[in-house]
Amino acid sequence: MKKKIFIPAIALVVLLVGSSFKNDFFEIAKQVEIFTTLFKELNMNYVDETNPAELMDTAIKSMLEDLDPYTNFMNEQDVEGFKISNAGEYSGIGAVVKSSNDKLLIIEPYQGYPADKAGLKAGDEIIKIGDINVADFKEDATELLKGASKSDVTITYKRQGKTLTTSVSRDEIEIDAVPYFNMIDAETGYIVLSKFNSKASKQTEEALEDLKGKGAKKIILDLRGNPGGLLTEAIDVCNLFVPKKELIVSTKSKVKKFNQEYYTRKNPVDTEIPLVVLINGRSASASEIVSGALQDLDRAVVVGARSFGKGLVQRPIKLNYGTQLKVTISRYYTPSGRCIQSMDYWNRDEEGKAVVNKNFNEFKTRNGRKVYDGGGVLPDLEVKRLKDNSITTALLQNNVVFDYATDYYYKHPVANLNEFSFTESDYQNFKNYVQESGFTYETKTEKALKKVMESEEIDEFGTSVKSDYQKLLNDINQSKLASLDEYQQSITKNIEDELIVRYFYREGLYEYYLKNDEAIQNAVAVLKDEAKYKSILK
Repeated sequence: MKKKIFIPAIALVVLLVGSSFKNDFFEIAKQVEIFTTLFKELNMNYVDETNPAELMDTAIKSMLEDLDPYTNFMNEQDVEGFKISNAGEYSGIGAVVKSSNDKLLIIEPYQGYPADKAGLKAGDEIIKIGDINVADFKEDATELLKGASKSDVTITYKRQGKTLTTSVSRDEIEIDAVPYFNMIDAETGYIVLSKFNSKASKQTEEALEDLKGKGAKKIILDLRGNPGGLLTEAIDVCNLFVPKKELIVSTKSKVKKFNQEYYTRKNPVDTEIPLVVLINGRSASASEIVSGALQDLDRAVVVGARSFGKGLVQRPIKLNYGTQLKVTISRYYTPSGRCIQSMDYWNRDEEGKAVVNKNFNEFKTRNGRKVYDGGGVLPDLEVKRLKDNSITTALLQNNVVFDYATDYYYKHPVANLNEFSFTESDYQNFKNYVQESGFTYETKTEKALKKVMESEEIDEFGTSVKSDYQKLLNDINQSKLASLDEYQQSITKNIEDELIVRYFYREGLYEYYLKNDEAIQNAVAVLKDEAKYKSILK
């Protein structure tokens, strides 16, 4: 008679986990050995000289592209840039510079900093830094603009078809998390929080205290366009308005040590002052933690447009030789329990692209209001002009608005902010500019139709159906031009924002907002109507 063997449940789990771990370890070791052998043989035998560092950098970054856009390998230069971003301080020329297609483009010079003093403007294309041609420089050419404070660098650039040269004296650059705050009226204070670097909570607190000292009895916190940053700073910003020991965010991961709950740790500044938070489609990450938590706790009315939808948390892990892996370690959840992650990077479509989450689960705020997960933070009051749409996004991503603003700036001088006006006639000129620029973009519907048109099945349906499909494609293409009229308000706002920064810098834009911005006007109206403010939250 055979003996029966009994394995306790806990032992079975350990056995299976242990076996799984060993299998994973063997598979990893096997693949690393294959790659090491390949890498060695490639460098020894390839017909031309190879650059091992460049090959490895490309290999690692290509591998990580299959995960999510936030899991990145950072070489030594990337690590330094990451530190600068979080600290908000560096030595350089003081401008937002974009690198693309072997050229550097000045996006925005900071007022009063070296680039501005040297006369550089948004739209200037840098072609040479010192003796180095940007097109010939294989690394990130923006690194050439950084350097020791008070060191000079000669910059050659193109502007409106002319090649010009200027000398820029580098300096210490401090990037404020709160670039602007002011009183809107006798009782309403306005604070712009543009990023969550290490200065965010301190500068927000200083602005809040200053405005309260000037008589502010209501506050508008503007997080529009804020891409996020440090998680701890987001918690501390919430802490200004909510009591100590309040749950703000929790994180969940497959790694047990990353499962954490984050509570406020300090005494607040003001838990009673009426508060409105402004968000839009470019408010992400830490901005969504703040707006989502204050919404869940019924501490603020959220106004604007649905936020970006980044519910993932990253952590930098140190590797050898000064490099790092910035890896997604967990998802974060607001106090009500919702994760606002919008894109699903783990269940992709047939083309391997991440899909947008369309299944929303209902949650409840502290007062029992309905809120939903899976698609950013949805505001309590929506502002139509701030809502994202495909054509506005495409116009911005393809630099059409930016290039138009550059052309407009040099043709239409404006002496002061009160004179600025973007008219209906100006918008008609913009529409002509779009058509003449050859601007095109492809909608999801077009992609699907083109896929059908290219398949063998379309021939089985006959020429009539094929003709109908083609007509539908042509109609969609025509409707895209018509959408320039449909989304005129949204597009106009983006053009106005870009132009005002050109004429009057970032501070001028915020001054313009105080009198002309629809979201701020809506926020002020809600704050003035105490009954409506309370009814929204309750």
